[in-house]
Amino acid sequence: MDLLYKSTRSATEKVTASKAILNGLAENGGLYIPETIPALDMDFNEIAKMKYQEVAYLVLSKFLTDFTKDELEYCINNAYDSKFDTEEIVPVKKVEGTYIIELFHGKTIAFKDMALSILPYLMTVSAKKNNIKNEIVILTATSGDTGKAALAGFADVPGTKIIVFYPKDGVSPVQKKQMVTQKGDNTFVIGINGNFDQAQTGVKNMFNNKELKTRMNEKGFQFSSANSINIGRLVPQIVYYIYSYSKLIKNGAIKAGDKVNITVPTGNFGNILAAYYAKKMGLPVNKLICASNENKVLFDFFTSGTYDKNREFYLTSSPSMDILISSNLERLIYEIAGYDADKNTALMNSLAKDGKYDITPAMKEGLADFYGNYTSQEETAKAIKELYEKASYVLDTHTAVAYGVYEKYKNETKDDTPTLIASTASPYKFSRDVMKAIDEKYDSLEDFSLIDELEKVSKVKIPDAINEIRNAKVIHKTVCEVDEMQNEVEKYLGL
Repeated sequence: MDLLYKSTRSATEKVTASKAILNGLAENGGLYIPETIPALDMDFNEIAKMKYQEVAYLVLSKFLTDFTKDELEYCINNAYDSKFDTEEIVPVKKVEGTYIIELFHGKTIAFKDMALSILPYLMTVSAKKNNIKNEIVILTATSGDTGKAALAGFADVPGTKIIVFYPKDGVSPVQKKQMVTQKGDNTFVIGINGNFDQAQTGVKNMFNNKELKTRMNEKGFQFSSANSINIGRLVPQIVYYIYSYSKLIKNGAIKAGDKVNITVPTGNFGNILAAYYAKKMGLPVNKLICASNENKVLFDFFTSGTYDKNREFYLTSSPSMDILISSNLERLIYEIAGYDADKNTALMNSLAKDGKYDITPAMKEGLADFYGNYTSQEETAKAIKELYEKASYVLDTHTAVAYGVYEKYKNETKDDTPTLIASTASPYKFSRDVMKAIDEKYDSLEDFSLIDELEKVSKVKIPDAINEIRNAKVIHKTVCEVDEMQNEVEKYLGL
């Protein structure tokens, strides 16, 4: 029987997996969630013998039940191939007593590649399954990494266009250059004079604009999303947690059934939600450690039960986490509200209207799987320097937040459970802040000289993704105000 997907804001809307992937966002702005989380139903000793592609099939076949075996294998084999720069799609490295899951060996050297390598294939197969004749317009806001990974995934994919909005002054120089040099006749990149939350809100508003939807349909277009609000992004992220756990078994670090902690640097809440879903599938997880930077809206939420975005917004050295509205948290809120769409909608309306909401004490009990904390800018830099000096291992700024928060958790709880840390980006993406943390003297160098120094320091070869943009031509020069976002989309689509 097909596993159906329901909306977090509707008691009646139910769709197949392929339809949920195509729609991106549910009616009334809700997010799609599976009616049930399927069980893994397999011995971890057996999973430990599998390649990444086989684990991906095991997980995806349970969630995307209206896809045939051939369709799923086509999507998986095209996604997880030689575009990854290591033979192993996800290496797991033991560093100073923890296990770092390196999720950044894809085409754009960030963890977003893990899901955005497969999403274009899931999307085009879904379009065929549902007899879609319209051209699919991927509309996305990015805090730095989703944008480039989505652009790389969808560039020149027939039957699609992709439009990416990013905060003009809120991404790293490498992130920006990766996006504005993107080739592809179907790609359009727009900087906004604003922050990621404003970009994300603008995109959601266009999704929910019925008049715009009608005009697009008349011209043969329909929106879909590549953000982690799309279930086709979220489900593939579950795979690497199950795979990494099985690697620990294979390497003799743990036995099947032993519990682990998982630490995730968190912005939009999708990556840690995937770890939570892995736990619900049967992954033996003790604690999910949610690591924030100075924009610590999630830490405050886990501590107080109040989600409040009415605060100062900080531009930090970990820009992909510079977020005050963590969209995927809605999926968890819906669950701890007893799967009550009306209750969840009221909370989300409160967030939209007043910028905050409070959960009940009973709902707060539903957060017991999570531990939240944050690191300051200084603590993030200190984590990079310390781990480099102790283990000659170079963290990027986001993984450094996770490492710093894990150290706080360990000191507070004395919990010595083996811990996986999700490493979400290559240090090459954030070379200035990384090198400055190791030694202030590097700050005087220009960006690409810094990258050459990082290669010497880390003894890790400069990724192709960086060499490709050294002298790449800037193609996308459009910048707009927040209230002009829809105008730019209409202009590009000829509406």
